[in-house]
Amino acid sequence: MNSTKARIDPMQIIGFLILIIVTFIMLSPLWFMVSTSLKTTKEMLAFPPTWIPKTFAFSNFKTLFTNQDLKFGQQYLNSFIVAGSSVIGTAISSSLVAFGFSRYNTRLKSLFFMLLLSTMMLPYPAIMIPQFLLFRQLGLHDSLLPLILPAFFGSAYMIFLLRQFFYSLPNELFDAGRIDGCSEFRLFWNLTLPLSGPVLATVSIFTFIWSWNDLLAPVLYLDSQEHFTLPIGMAAMLSSKFRISPWNLLMAASILSMLPIITLFTFAQKRFVEGIVLTGIK
Repeated sequence: MNSTKARIDPMQIIGFLILIIVTFIMLSPLWFMVSTSLKTTKEMLAFPPTWIPKTFAFSNFKTLFTNQDLKFGQQYLNSFIVAGSSVIGTAISSSLVAFGFSRYNTRLKSLFFMLLLSTMMLPYPAIMIPQFLLFRQLGLHDSLLPLILPAFFGSAYMIFLLRQFFYSLPNELFDAGRIDGCSEFRLFWNLTLPLSGPVLATVSIFTFIWSWNDLLAPVLYLDSQEHFTLPIGMAAMLSSKFRISPWNLLMAASILSMLPIITLFTFAQKRFVEGIVLTGIK
């Protein structure tokens, strides 16, 4: 038998080496963040900077929760409250509106839907001042409610995403439900939502990430440190309270702030990708 050796294409080797170099460049900021989070204050200020800490200061993570001036634990909890409530509010309100747009035919439905989509072109600074004045008149300033309540009035983008998925559900399914005596709410709650796991996972992930990383709204509404969320709390670490800017603590806080998003995407990745594919096909 004649055996032929597989020839190695030099261009493939060059391309592979280029990918390794690009990957290293892209991951270097992440590695620098992890490295700095494990450095002591003295090593953090050393020049030139070291890529691997000489002494691993795991106590930096403990300091975040034990230092009473930082209130990091409370801010972490506040971010979970705001992000979790926003996910629940957005999922409930947006799915209800999307169900109406997808299942009921009225003369002005297209017009109302176009008006809804047009709100996506409004930047947040355009409504920031009126919204701030409204919540201040309601006495909700310096509380978490201004960050949570808007989610219970729907999101134009999420309504559009859910509507596209609801359109893919067969009409015969809802007709059979009406014949069996289901009310319109039961058609929504018992038929539509159980079949909408992938798109609801997509909506939940998007909403959680946007709310978790939001900085502008907390800066606008929150004044007390015990009400701060993580983005504004981490920015406050560089204030004049510290004689030296605690970059090692800030990098440690950044790592901890990434964990919920990484965990959420890891467990919901399959549903997330499935939801994007299904809404995209429709």
